[in-house]
Amino acid sequence: MKRIFGTKKEKPKPPTLDEATGRLDSRGSVLDEKIRKLDEQLAQHRAQIKKCRPGPAQEAAKRRALQVLKQKRLYENQRGQVMNQQFNVDQTSFALQSMQDSVQTVQAMKAAGKELKAAFKQPELNINSIENLQDDLTDMMDMHQEIQDVLGQNFGIPDDIDEDELMEELDALEDDLAADTEANADGVPSYLQEQDLPAAPSARPGHATAAQGEDEFGLPAVPQRT
Repeated sequence: MKRIFGTKKEKPKPPTLDEATGRLDSRGSVLDEKIRKLDEQLAQHRAQIKKCRPGPAQEAAKRRALQVLKQKRLYENQRGQVMNQQFNVDQTSFALQSMQDSVQTVQAMKAAGKELKAAFKQPELNINSIENLQDDLTDMMDMHQEIQDVLGQNFGIPDDIDEDELMEELDALEDDLAADTEANADGVPSYLQEQDLPAAPSARPGHATAAQGEDEFGLPAVPQRT
C-alpha cells in the first residue's frame, strides 16, 4: 500500500523564537564584518586619492572608492533591516514569556486557593471556637494578675497610714537637708563636720606657766593676797 499511495510526509517543525534570534544574530555579525572590511578599503582609497595628483589616476581612485561606498551603504541598509527583525522577534519572545509566566501565576494562585479552602474547613479555625479561646485566655490572665496582687501584699503595715502625710514628712525632710547644706559653705552637713576642740596645753603636767612666775628657789610664786 505504501508503494502505491506513498507515505505522508511530516511537515517540518517551525523554528522557535530562540532559533530565529540566533540566525538573525549570525546574519548581523556577518554584515558587521563586511562593513568593517569596506571601511578599511575606503581608508586605503582615501589615502590613494590624497597621494594622486589631479588627473585620470585620481579619478579612477575616486570611482573605486565610490563603488566601495555604495556597497557599504547597501550592507548598512541590510544591517538595519536585520536589526528591526531582531527587535520584533525579541518583542514577540518577551510577550510570549510574559504570557507563560501569567499562566503559571494563575495556576499557582488556583492551587493556593484550593489549599486555603481546605485549611478553613478545619475545626481548629472555627471563628466561634477562636473567640471562646480568646475569652478563656483573657479570664485566666485576669485571675493570674489577681493572684499576683494578693501574693505581693506586704505584711505588718497598719491600714490607717495616710500616704499624703508620709509625702509631707518626706518633703519636710528634704527641705531640712537642703537648708543644712546651704548653711555650710563646703556643702557638708553639720552632723558630718568635725567639731572645734580646745587647743592642747603646751606646758607639762606639774609645771607652772610663765605667767605665774617663780621665786628665788625656782618654785612657783605664791600669789599675793590683796
